[in-house]
Amino acid sequence: MSRWALGIDLGGTAIKAAVVCEKRGILADRRFLTDTASGPAGIVAQLATIIADLYRDASRTNEPDNFAGAGLGAPGAVDTVNGVLSYPPNLPGWSIFPLRDELRNCMEQQQGLSIPVSIDNDANAAAFGEAVYGAGREFRDFLMVTLGTGVGGGIVLDRKLYRGAHGTAGELGFMILDFEGPSLHAGIRGTLESLIGKKAIVACASRMIEASQSGSTSSHLCGHDYTKLSPRHLEQAAIAGDEVSLALWHRVGSILGVGLANVAVLMDIRKFVIGGGISGAGNLIFVPAFEQLRRSMLPSMHEGLEIVPAQLGNKAGMYGAAALCFG
Repeated sequence: MSRWALGIDLGGTAIKAAVVCEKRGILADRRFLTDTASGPAGIVAQLATIIADLYRDASRTNEPDNFAGAGLGAPGAVDTVNGVLSYPPNLPGWSIFPLRDELRNCMEQQQGLSIPVSIDNDANAAAFGEAVYGAGREFRDFLMVTLGTGVGGGIVLDRKLYRGAHGTAGELGFMILDFEGPSLHAGIRGTLESLIGKKAIVACASRMIEASQSGSTSSHLCGHDYTKLSPRHLEQAAIAGDEVSLALWHRVGSILGVGLANVAVLMDIRKFVIGGGISGAGNLIFVPAFEQLRRSMLPSMHEGLEIVPAQLGNKAGMYGAAALCFG
């Protein structure tokens, strides 16, 4: 019988958990609201309960001897050797925390369960999920980019995750494209995330709409209240032919293309898998991104360039976290 594992995706809003069969993929999955107010100890207890309940339920229909472990994707920098999570965004009260060992201890003491646990950065987990089960299956080397509230990334080289010397490789959102640009994190200016993260897209769209003499369909979609403007409104308006929204997405795609070109020339990576909620804009982003990617590279480097949409959606992290256990 096939091996199986648990894949856990820890986020600031929700915890997503799945039973994953090595050969058949996700067999069952659940979603829980993250108890961020309870701090590290409370979230560890919540994770321990989720994992224990899911394991016991799954063990009724899956052979326990074929269980490979529980994998966890978490935001922030992760020391995968020692299982330490550092300064995860959107998790108040966390700094440097031995998440793997604390989770193991909590499961043993409170749940009477002793199982192997692996942890990694959430974007790395998503990249590995796409590598094993999704759009990256045909690629030996690729960069996974997640476009959402933030901009994340994971690097796969020779079909294996590349984490770098300190486990932080692939943090594409912190790549600086304009050293005099807007400040987002710790006073660092002009990062990719500060230019095409969700807040940046909405802020740029608001400025473009206000500067437009003809108005914008997206303004009508949000009831002329820019505080309610969303990337989804901008996507709908662009599909309807709204010039402001089309220009906005062309700008977002072009900026992304420059970022991808920087990675391509530095690492000789030619394949890019794009996921995350904002990637739902599809070719509104992908076409200008690919055009700018080619313009930003020497013609001799164009061979093999490809941008493809991720296939696993918001389940990529669960797939990848479980795949960490399969080796």
